Amino acid sequence: MPAPASCMRPVEKGTRVSTDAPRPRIEPVVVSDEYTVVGLYHPTRDQEQEYQSEAALEDDLIKQLCAQAYEYADIHDRDGLEANLRVQLEALNDYRFSDREWKDFYRHSIVDVPSSAGNPVVAKARRIQEDHVQVLIRDDGSTKNISLIDKTNIHRNKVQVIRQYAIDTGARSNRYDATILVNGLPLVHIELKRRGEELRQAFNQIDRYQRDSFHAGAGDGLFGYVQIFVISNGAHTKYYSNTVRLQHITENQGTRRQVAAANARSYEFTMWWTDAANNQIPDLTDFAATFLAKRTILAILTRYCVLNTLGDLLVMRPYQIAATEAILQRIKTSSMNKQTGTVAAGGYIWHTTGSGKTLTSFKTAKLAAGMEGVDKVLFVVDRKDLDHQTIREYNAFAEGTVSANQSTRQLANQINDPSTQIIVTTIQKLATFVKSHRGHAIYSGHVVLVFDECHRSQFGDMHTDITRAFRNYHLFGFTGTPIFAENASSSGKANLRTTEQAFGDQLHSYTIVDAIRDKTVLPFRVDYLNSFRVRDDIDNHDVEGIDTDSAYMNPQRISAVVSYILEHFDQKTKRHASYQYKKRRVNGFNSLFATSSIKAARAYYQEFKRQQADLPEARRLSVGIIYSYAPNAEAPGTGLLSEESMDPSALSQDDRAFLDEAIADYNQQFEASFGTDASGFEGYYTSLSTALAERRIDLVIVVDMFLTGFDSKSLNTLWVDKNLRAHGLIQAFSRTNRILNSVKTYGNIVCFRNLEQATEDAIALFGNKEARGQVLLRPYGEYLSTYLEIIEQLCIDFPLPIGSIASEKEQKRFIDLMGQVLRLRNILTSFDDFEGDDTIAPRELEDYRSVYLDLYHEARERSKADKEPIANDLVFEMELVKQVDINVDYILMLVEHHRGERGDGDDREIPVEITRALAASPALRGKRDLIEEFYRRVSLNGDVPTEFESFIAAKRGSELDAIIEAERLGEGARDFAYDSLRQGYVPDEGTGLSSILPPARRFGGGGSREAIRSRVLNALRTWVERFSGLGGL
Repeated sequence: MPAPASCMRPVEKGTRVSTDAPRPRIEPVVVSDEYTVVGLYHPTRDQEQEYQSEAALEDDLIKQLCAQAYEYADIHDRDGLEANLRVQLEALNDYRFSDREWKDFYRHSIVDVPSSAGNPVVAKARRIQEDHVQVLIRDDGSTKNISLIDKTNIHRNKVQVIRQYAIDTGARSNRYDATILVNGLPLVHIELKRRGEELRQAFNQIDRYQRDSFHAGAGDGLFGYVQIFVISNGAHTKYYSNTVRLQHITENQGTRRQVAAANARSYEFTMWWTDAANNQIPDLTDFAATFLAKRTILAILTRYCVLNTLGDLLVMRPYQIAATEAILQRIKTSSMNKQTGTVAAGGYIWHTTGSGKTLTSFKTAKLAAGMEGVDKVLFVVDRKDLDHQTIREYNAFAEGTVSANQSTRQLANQINDPSTQIIVTTIQKLATFVKSHRGHAIYSGHVVLVFDECHRSQFGDMHTDITRAFRNYHLFGFTGTPIFAENASSSGKANLRTTEQAFGDQLHSYTIVDAIRDKTVLPFRVDYLNSFRVRDDIDNHDVEGIDTDSAYMNPQRISAVVSYILEHFDQKTKRHASYQYKKRRVNGFNSLFATSSIKAARAYYQEFKRQQADLPEARRLSVGIIYSYAPNAEAPGTGLLSEESMDPSALSQDDRAFLDEAIADYNQQFEASFGTDASGFEGYYTSLSTALAERRIDLVIVVDMFLTGFDSKSLNTLWVDKNLRAHGLIQAFSRTNRILNSVKTYGNIVCFRNLEQATEDAIALFGNKEARGQVLLRPYGEYLSTYLEIIEQLCIDFPLPIGSIASEKEQKRFIDLMGQVLRLRNILTSFDDFEGDDTIAPRELEDYRSVYLDLYHEARERSKADKEPIANDLVFEMELVKQVDINVDYILMLVEHHRGERGDGDDREIPVEITRALAASPALRGKRDLIEEFYRRVSLNGDVPTEFESFIAAKRGSELDAIIEAERLGEGARDFAYDSLRQGYVPDEGTGLSSILPPARRFGGGGSREAIRSRVLNALRTWVERFSGLGGL
């Protein structure tokens, strides 16, 4: 079929001769000001309402692509495809092949691509993605590099479109709808169905082509080079990589029925294209205008595809590309603006758990390493076990691209090695390196620091040590659960309480709403159960408190929970359904059981053994257990799960002995020889996680391990008997909702405690893409003066050395004073001046801390002893109270409710207090903007008066700083202003005001002395009136 005249264009000649050797792992990257993913797309809905056939849909697409500067090529057979390929490669490489050279090059470098696994699709994908520069043996025996595609200057690649290409295999004849050629090679294939037909039909059509003719010898297998498939019925358009179908078919080499089942499942991995705000672009016209725009499709093919070591071609999703480009742009612009070494040079990516954060960070790291001037990319993780997992995942994308390190010495060697451009390390090792390598050259090098799970790493001194040492850096963070002011901790570094304060601007977000809508992850189905009820005949009397812990740990309740799990396990994990997984046939899925403590985990493990002892072997669940020592409890306010170490030697003797016995059970089942020594435990951890991921174990009992950073597609159920909230809740729930196949439709959560409100709060917070907020600080002097007063009081009332404090009242007063000291130190260490102003010696502080910890522990134990046991007042039985499907509609409802009550930032439920203050005090009405801004910013967990004073102090100081800077006021200006504020007016007589005015300029400018005086007086009077009576001093 002839093309429209507007499509006919002459072949463009290239001018650059490639003399490069086969590409290095890190290629040069040119960061364009154009984005691959459009920021916000407004659909251009066609008003045409008439019936549109498949042929008409194809016509319109070809016309649109031609209007977008594609060249239409009138090619319909193998001969035409080969002839055009030769012309395009000659143009790209500015070289004319002789007939003999072309014949050899075409046969050996394009058609007969060697494949170690015997898979031509993977071999040709590798040729495009990794081996696109081929060596030509010229007629005179010399060699020349021939590029199949230019990945550095992508505009040099020629883009053409063909239609109705035909191939006859002898057994059958196929005609392909539309194909996009890049430098003559078919790299994108588009299959269309008329409007009204199911989109899956186009998907199935491509499957038939892949099976019957794409790789047929009659066509020289050139369509095996297709990297991306596009399917559309006009109304809906999706894309996917060439290996999506293949990986399922190769796992199901057996009956036709098995292959059909695999094909049905692989449709789950097709993807929507979106704009950067995550709005889907389903219509074919809009899809062609964005995804198929020349620069976009070339960028995706050359930059945003990853062929991993398993032979899977991973085409990045739009939110992954948008995040990557946002980081690359920030590196470029902040470098140009000389902002490196500040938070303005960095930012954070909020991509919900399970959305492919590792692939995004890998591509980001690799592309950043290729940018001009960047010396190193350090990918920093926060857990010992996670860096092993990250290394495995990174090197699965490209073997040897990144370097891990087992010691600080090895990290130092890698930092010193200029050929090691990407390093994965832990925050602990990097902090140790910083302390032991003062003045290292890397600190002034141009370094990109990428923090994984950055909501964890911002706490503690290590973050500060690292960012103080490096001077010419960009700091980026990836997180699925950011910290906003609403869910910020009340402890830790006060200036690093929120993710934004620690890392800078939010550069891109992809929330749980977006992920469930796009089917990137599955929705949750949550069962809320009561595990006991209250007896009717309770003797009601006053008590100090009730012992809830003993109720949760009651053997009758433990037994009832285990019985419930055993009874409902097959139903929840779908053991009736079979499917092919990891090259074997399996039934259903597996699960995790999250418990509240080591004591609880042990009790449940023993109860599973007891209840299954008399069951036939075939009916028993295989149950594992893992726990270790957690030095730090949950971070207050945030819901972060504690970090269990990989060395169980710090466990109590009894807990370690129990773990040894449980590992012995595992060793017997899996013919292993692990133990609780450091290396044996790490081996056990790895083996158990592999058994979970491969569906070789049914249930694993945990305390905190595996609830973050562990991914297994075969896991579909989480049993919960512990209090979870915020970050910890979302992280734990998200272990269950990875996409696998059509059998797995939900992530099941079974709660044996009332987590409904905690679940709703967490889902609402992390489903709201507008969530924001920072934690504000008062001026340093205010914190310091309070701290010094308390230290003085502490030293007078409780001088060292301290023996026993006999009075309970005095013990409580000591605990209160010391608690204030520790809280204030957390804040004051954020200020550089504090080190010189601290009045207590380190040894004295540690002595006081020791007494404090002992007394605090004793007080808690006394409190527990005074609590009334309630086990006899409860009836332990299981009752399903409610089942909730957490899908897009449910989350949007929660988000709307949450925003209505609390707003998007750090609002709190205080409208009545604010309104009353405004109405009752006429003097406050002139300051309404201050009050209302505070209302918008006050944090959920803060105390209203304290938050208000903090807000006003910060605002007061910043506005005074602006006046001083604008008017170039002298040294005493700040004292003069605050004295005036205390008095309630600005004195204009005497020398006070005159003494702070700037010196007159030698050559005039700035106005007369009197004009400057008048201007400063008015500015200070406005400032005093604005802040008089607000926030205290």
